[in-house]
Amino acid sequence: MSLSARLRAGLSPETAALLVLAAAAATLAGAWTFQALGFQPCELCLIERTPYYASLPLGAAAFFLARHAPPLFARGILILVAMTFLAGAALAAYHAGVEWKFWPGPAGCTGNFVAPTSMEAFRAQLEHVHVVRCDAPALRILGLSLAGWNVPISLAIAFAAFLGATSPKRG
Repeated sequence: MSLSARLRAGLSPETAALLVLAAAAATLAGAWTFQALGFQPCELCLIERTPYYASLPLGAAAFFLARHAPPLFARGILILVAMTFLAGAALAAYHAGVEWKFWPGPAGCTGNFVAPTSMEAFRAQLEHVHVVRCDAPALRILGLSLAGWNVPISLAIAFAAFLGATSPKRG
């Protein structure tokens, strides 16, 4: 029996939903903690949180449905969660590539600095909010930025959701 078959046989939709909830909540808590410590997120970082925010109500709904409804409903939500996190992993990989300068990022947060040509232009530039650059990671842990770490975390959550959705076990 393969590893994924053994995992799938032991991971009910209810358990998968709880794993999704716990992992998403822990990851968001970590992101908010780093932000509170002064590591400001860039535009892409904030967008990368979307799957985590979406998975909280979806995971709760999957858990409830796994306990109180036909299995098809919870499984459908878990498939949606898995697809959401696969998209999140792709976005995180794109962001990590921008940070490593493999490809250009969005101009709004990676554009070159343009020196003001006059005092009036300088004042106008000061009135704008400080933009956190998407191509300069604020923090690296074991060589990876937070966007880099988001890739395996998102893939793991997607995998857990997929295993729960395809498990032969009932809620």
